[in-house]
Amino acid sequence: MPKSRIRKKADFTPPPEKKATSIDLRSGGGRRWVAPLMLAMFGIGLAWIVVFYVTDGSLPLDALGNWNIVVGFGFIATGFVVSTQWK
Repeated sequence: MPKSRIRKKADFTPPPEKKATSIDLRSGGGRRWVAPLMLAMFGIGLAWIVVFYVTDGSLPLDALGNWNIVVGFGFIATGFVVSTQWK
């Protein structure tokens, strides 16, 4: 029986190394306003709800009644919406 031919395999060449991209956290990509606004919305919403409960519903706006809770959660929801712009 004849001997099979031995095929020469190509030498292995490793793929080129990927260079790490640097991220400049200081500039914020022009969106430096996002984090402070997001935290402000969270804080205002939380403070609104806490003040409503602590004052037994007489503050921040007595005319709104229990809708003050909705206003507080509206501020918090706005904070979450703003947080989607954070890069």
